Amino acid sequence: MDSEASVSPRFFVLEEGVPSSRYDVDVEKAEPVNRAEAPRCPRCGDIIGLLTWSAPYRVELELHGEELGDFIRSTGYERLISERFTEAFRAEGLTGLEGFHPIEVVRVRYMRKRPRQPLAVPRYYVVWPCFGRAAVDLVLNRVRFSKPPTCTECRATGIDAIHGFVLEPGTWSGEDIFRPRGMQGDLVVSERFKDFVERHGFTNMRLTPTEQYVWDPSNLGPAPLPTA
Repeated sequence: MDSEASVSPRFFVLEEGVPSSRYDVDVEKAEPVNRAEAPRCPRCGDIIGLLTWSAPYRVELELHGEELGDFIRSTGYERLISERFTEAFRAEGLTGLEGFHPIEVVRVRYMRKRPRQPLAVPRYYVVWPCFGRAAVDLVLNRVRFSKPPTCTECRATGIDAIHGFVLEPGTWSGEDIFRPRGMQGDLVVSERFKDFVERHGFTNMRLTPTEQYVWDPSNLGPAPLPTA
């Protein structure tokens, strides 16, 4: 048997930097701000995301750190990516991002002391990580759900704490960056995406193996392990 074929793919949670880092920045949409309808589950009809930002794409940036990174979280599900990230992503055939609309940076406000040298403001594009087919395994994880999901398609529910999770085998469709079913508020990436980020040295991204990812604002601890 080919041992490589039996190895399960590895996945990572993508977070945008950390507060107080050199790439710490806030995004504020500049007027006029237009929004389209929020995405809904095709089966149950429940809303599974935030309102979608639509053109014109204009922003003001509040820089709390020292420089602007390649991957910036906005106020919705969209992300701002630099031109060099965009070009490399397309050239290497990675998948899972939608949109790629040019962004107009109207203004950069310095929340700390203005740098001595003029700040280089990259050209940015707005993208939306797709809603993937990969689904969070409802049994083999340490996630505390506020209530069990009722829809087998979107698996949307409230989450109180995460102490590692895995994806249900056979549900991943091969996207390199996506929002998994059952955990649409988080970004998950493939090992190929992780290698891509590290090889190019893209900034303002933190990648944690899904089984090691912890989010527990109320210190509830991990969910109990399933009993046999």
